[in-house]
Amino acid sequence: MDRLEAALDWAQTFDIEQIADRVQKIGFECTRCGKCCQGTETESHTAIVFPEEVRAIRDRTEKSWPEIARPMPFGITDGVGETFEWALQTDDCGDCTFLKSEDTHTRCTIYGERPLLCRTYPFSLGLPGTGESVAGAVAVSGRVRASECPGLGAGISRERALAIADTLKERAVRELQETIALRDHYLPRPEVDGIVIHDSEGAKDQLGRPLGPTVGDKD
Repeated sequence: MDRLEAALDWAQTFDIEQIADRVQKIGFECTRCGKCCQGTETESHTAIVFPEEVRAIRDRTEKSWPEIARPMPFGITDGVGETFEWALQTDDCGDCTFLKSEDTHTRCTIYGERPLLCRTYPFSLGLPGTGESVAGAVAVSGRVRASECPGLGAGISRERALAIADTLKERAVRELQETIALRDHYLPRPEVDGIVIHDSEGAKDQLGRPLGPTVGDKD
């Protein structure tokens, strides 16, 4: 069995109660500071969003695909290249375009449809066999990792910990499914002039439209 399929099988057996234990051990309460949705002085905010998540946001907001998602910047130079997956769109300051300021706090204008990555931040699950690094984690408890966040260390209810654990499992499974499907659909498209985005549904242009078949496409 391929390591990704093996990791997927393993992720589907995650014990939600055990994950919740780890979440509670680390602790967390959102302060609504908005830092997780903001870019830095050198890099724009980058949050992966899957194709079906883009469509869910589009259905709610009636925004176009490129207003919601941009190509992941990796592999693109001067507006040309091939990349993998989509990131939430950013504004001129490099912040998520769906982040809005309200007095001393911030809010997400697509909160109900926000991507799985946003639903689980600052937590993630380490998956065996995927080569993921723990270098970016500031707290680790078992398979649960936490990225830097002002809300870490705060007390968290069991109900909330279980909800986060359930979504962490959903995210882990969905990320592996996406990676496997991307691998199975991937074919280089060097003949395309501009940017090509490869995701689980195949190759797309910047408007989210599927690119037509090319010579040698998989059956």
